This record gives sequence, structure tokens and C-alpha cells, in this order.
Amino acid sequence: MQTQSSNPEAERRIQKLTQHLNPLPRHLLSATNHHFAIKPCAAKSKLNVDTSSLSSYMRGKNNDIQEKVIKFFNANPHLQTPIEISKDDHRELCMKQLLGLVKDAGIMPLHYVLHDPSTYFAILEAVGSYDMSLSVKMGVQYSLWGGSVMNLGTQKHKDKYYDAINNLDYTGCFAMTELHHGSNVQGLQTIATFDPITDEFIIDTPNDGAIKWWIGNAAVHGKFATVFARLKLPNYDTKGVSDMGVHAFIVPIRDMKTHQPLPGIEIQDCGHKVGLNGVDNGALRFRSVRIPRDNLLNRFGDVSRDGKYTSSLPSENKRFAATLGELVGGRVGLAYSSVSVLKVASTIAIRYSLLRQQFGPLNQPEVRILDYQSQQHKLMPMLASTYAFHFATTNLVEKYSEIKKTHNEELVADVHALSAGLKAYVTSYTAKSLSICREACGGHGYAAVNRFGSLRNDHDIFQTFEGDNTVLLQQVAGDLLKQYQGMFKGGTLAVTWNYLRESMNTYLSQPNPVTARWEGEDHLRNPKFQLDAFRYRTSRLLHSVALRFRKHSKSLGTFGAWNRCLNHLLTLAESHIESVILAKFIEAVQSCPDRSSQSALKLVCDLYALDRIWNDIGTYRNVDYVAPNKAKAIHKLSEYLSFQVRNIAGELVDAFDLPEHVTQAPIAMQSEAYSKYTQYVGFQ
Repeated sequence: MQTQSSNPEAERRIQKLTQHLNPLPRHLLSATNHHFAIKPCAAKSKLNVDTSSLSSYMRGKNNDIQEKVIKFFNANPHLQTPIEISKDDHRELCMKQLLGLVKDAGIMPLHYVLHDPSTYFAILEAVGSYDMSLSVKMGVQYSLWGGSVMNLGTQKHKDKYYDAINNLDYTGCFAMTELHHGSNVQGLQTIATFDPITDEFIIDTPNDGAIKWWIGNAAVHGKFATVFARLKLPNYDTKGVSDMGVHAFIVPIRDMKTHQPLPGIEIQDCGHKVGLNGVDNGALRFRSVRIPRDNLLNRFGDVSRDGKYTSSLPSENKRFAATLGELVGGRVGLAYSSVSVLKVASTIAIRYSLLRQQFGPLNQPEVRILDYQSQQHKLMPMLASTYAFHFATTNLVEKYSEIKKTHNEELVADVHALSAGLKAYVTSYTAKSLSICREACGGHGYAAVNRFGSLRNDHDIFQTFEGDNTVLLQQVAGDLLKQYQGMFKGGTLAVTWNYLRESMNTYLSQPNPVTARWEGEDHLRNPKFQLDAFRYRTSRLLHSVALRFRKHSKSLGTFGAWNRCLNHLLTLAESHIESVILAKFIEAVQSCPDRSSQSALKLVCDLYALDRIWNDIGTYRNVDYVAPNKAKAIHKLSEYLSFQVRNIAGELVDAFDLPEHVTQAPIAMQSEAYSKYTQYVGFQ
């Protein structure tokens, strides 16, 4: 008969499982050195976090405008969105909320859209904490409709439309998407034909696939639309027409007095949606709608009275790129707003987990569910990611604000690529995290009052509008390949891609067999090791996909080769964005002036980096960048850091400084019997 001692590995595994199911009494926990045993919070030293200093460092300069929004809603409870509300009532309430902010609170978003984008995004964050439908409706009015007129038009358009857009007299839409074309904007089919006799453009929807679809503000409130259409000019030599590509036009869609659709304009309601039902999305069809020639938004291309076309840009592709480049603010705003949603969800889930108690040692009080390693594994890397995304998107907003002032061409290209990648990566991560947060709160998370349902439904479309995430990641990958090719031709690299030169040289040489085995905590928590690892992975992916793409292009052509390598390209883009996020997080840690805040941020940053490395450890092991013993050390350290972050999780979510109505959301998770929970959130 075989004895237990003959199989020590099985005995060790049984002991480990037993400790998870029946933890040791608390007085014995300190006697064991097993790293993964469940430990009470007091078993480890805890960082002292100055929450107010950390919050001040994160919040920046825009607290005053956000407080103004919050005070307005607190003073007008009838304008706060109830949990249960019909589609039609929600739309009307959303419009009343927007009118109240502008006309009563005196907040004029269009000024900030044009001159101070960081303040504008702060306003969106504040209003979105009350109702994401309101933030999206505001974005449609000011960033899309107002922004397109101001940024694609010229001085005559600014003089005519600025004040009326700003004070909501001219409510408007952004009519780009069509039933058959969303991401492929160059494939739009709506036509704008110039009539030289009447000096007008004739807007037509040539077929059902060209109906403008999902147009915010169109179903109920919009009076104007920026319509993207193919400009057709008469060709006097051949008696035909020339297609000049996609341009933007101001098209009135409703009568200013009666609010009825104008002649030739057909408007339909897109109906009830998965989320954002306070936004009135509609469909627009144009039947020979005539507009003055001055309604062409002519910053990048103009038509004279005799039908001659002029442009400062040499080609249709250049004009198209310039047009879309002016609309990049929408992606910047979505990335920033998505982080705000992640802050709300993680705060609710973590505060609940700090208070909810389930199971525990025999004859002793139940333990908080955040003391369970499985709950920490769900929520602590997420909390670390929230901080990482905060600093990355804040940096993106700062860069975007700078280009609005300086028009630096190199920075414009950098922001265009960075906004595409961050919007895609952050919104995808947040969408997944919302479901994890709901699950982490058990059945209580399913109650509508706790917001996970509305947050998840409202945020879900962030992955699609302003650019489908998969398409945007391909754009990032394409830019990486261009930079890669240019690097070997001796060209200079754009700002965000500078690291590739050194990192690629490291990749093309063999991994250092000595550093591949270093496993000390100081080494693993060194930001240079972490950033080098992220960038090495990106360089490896870039080099390998470039070789694959070149190989397949010979037999499949460019399009076929791209499709054959598509998953590889998407992984490359995500890896690059993760490298950028980590770099900005490390910069934020090093720049933090308060020592206690800096220590907390360093801990969170280390968890973010090592958790990411562990999640893709196979990549590093395949090329011996990390030896087996080092991989094991990374895993152990990341779990230890997760436990340490758990110890200050309450302070970390407090530092988000979310409005009171957000932090009170979890109260409905508990019945009246859980009195200490209601006291925690401020109820008597």
C-alpha cells in the first residue's frame, strides 16, 4: 500500500486546496509562510495614502467646472434621470437637461470645444455621471454638429452659426453614417450635385443603402444637419459630371417655426436601442433638396459661382484625410469618457467587496469578499488599469488641446494615431470590465439601481461609433508598418513611435541569458525592465508581421495579405497601445509631487505592468526573454502586489473623487439589515 509521504506533490496540492476551502484560524495565519494563504488585512503593512493629495494630482485644473455641473443637478432634482423612464420621456428629459445646463447654469460647451478641449471633456465627464445619454447628446450638438461647422467651415460659417449653435437655437445632427456604409466613409453614396444655373447644391439619396442612419438628434430635436455627401460637378467638356469625393454640407432639415420636416426631407425614428435611449437617433432621406452654394463647408475645398473647384490640398485622399483629421476630437472624448465609466463601475464593485462578507473560518466572523484571492484577481488589476488609462487619456487630451492651439503637423499625426488606438483599447477593456464588475457583486449587481445594467448598455456602443474598434486597431497597425518601413530607409519616427528604433535593435539581437533569469523584486519592479518588456514584445510582433505581410503580398496581393495577417496585426496594435499606456503611467508616477501618493501610484503601476506581462507570458517564454524561474517570480509578485493594492483599494477609489450620487449607487445592494453599509455611504 502506498503511503502519503510517497507523493509529496499530491500532498502539497491537497494542503493548498484545503487552505482555500477551510482557512486557518486567524491567530495561526501569521505562523505560516505560505505566500498564497488567505491573510487578514492587518497581516501586512499598509501604505498610508493621502487621498486628498492623490485626488488633487489626478483631478487637475477642471474641478471647478465639474462642481458647477454637480451643483446644478443637485439643485434641480427634477432634472435627474430616474431608473424607470420611457424612451420618449427620456428624450424630452435629456433635452431639458441640456437646455438647463446652457441657459440656466450658463455653461457654453462650444467655446470649450474650440478653445479649451480639456475643460469640455471634463464637462462631459460630469454630465455623464448623471446620464450618459446627456453626455452623448451634448457631444452630438457641440462636438459633432458644432465642431464640424466650425472646423470644416470658414469664417462666414462661424459668423452665421456660432452663437445659435452655442445657445441651442440651432440644434443639429452629424449625418455621416449610412445604412450600407459606416466605417468606410469614402464609400458614402449620398450625392451633392452643383447646379450652376441656380447656384445651389442638390442633395439626393440615390438608393435605400444611402439613407443616413443612426443620426443623433435627427428623430426629434435636430433642425440642421452636417451632411457628408459625394460632391458632383458638371464637366463641360464631356457633358458629364466629375466626382470630387466626400465633402460636408449644412442642410436645414426642419422648419424653424413649425419644427416640421422641410420639403424633400424624410425623417424616421430608429426606435428603442440597447442603451442611450435619451438620444433621439433617426434616419434621413433626401429627395432633391436644394441648398445655397455657401452651405458647402469649404475649408479644404470650394466651388466657385461658375462651378470651378479649388483646394489647397493636391488630391482627394489628402482632402479626405484632412477632413477626418478635424473630427478626431470625438475619439479623444470617447477614450476619456470610457475611463470615467470604468471609474464608476470599479468604485461600486470595490466598495461593495470591501463591505460584503461571506464564509470564513469555523466559529469566527465571515470575511470580506475582497479578502478572497479570486475577487482580488478580478478587481485589483482592473483598478490598476483604471489608473493607467486615466493618465494615458489625460495625456491624450493635453496633446489634443495643444494641437488646437499650435496646429503642429507632427503632433496632429501623433494624436490621430494615438486617439484611434486608445479609443479602441480602452473602450473594449471597459466593456468587458463592466460585466466583470456586475458578476463580482453577485445578485445585488443585477439590480438596476446599482447602475451596472445602464452603464453596460449605454457604454456598449462606445466600441462602435467614432470608428469601429477593429477598424481603428488596423489603422494603428498600418501606421506601425509605415514607421517600420521608414525606419529602415533612414526616416525619422513620429513622437509616439520613437521607442521602436532602440527596441527593434534589442529584438534583432538575442535575449540576454543573464537578465532573462533575474528574478529579484527590485529588478521586476524596475520601470525600465517593465517598459523594455512591453516594447520588446511590440517590436517582435512588428518584425514578424512585416515579414509575413511581405511574403503573402507576393501571392495574395496587398488586400489578401492584410486579411491573412489580420489577427496578428490586431495583436500588434494592442501591444503598442499597452506600451504607450505604461510609459505614460510611469511618467505620472515619477512626476507626482506627494511622496505618499507616489508610493501608492508606484504600487499600482507595478501591478499593471507585471499583470500584463504575466497574461502574455507565453510570448516571452517562446523567445527565452523570460526564463522559467523568472516567469514564476513574476506571477508570485503580481499576486502579492494585487494583495497590497487590495489593502489600499478603498483609498484608491476615494481618490477618483466621484460625485456623491455615484458613490451612493451600491446602497441598494443591501437590505435594511445591513445598517453599517448604509452608514458607510452616508445614510443615517
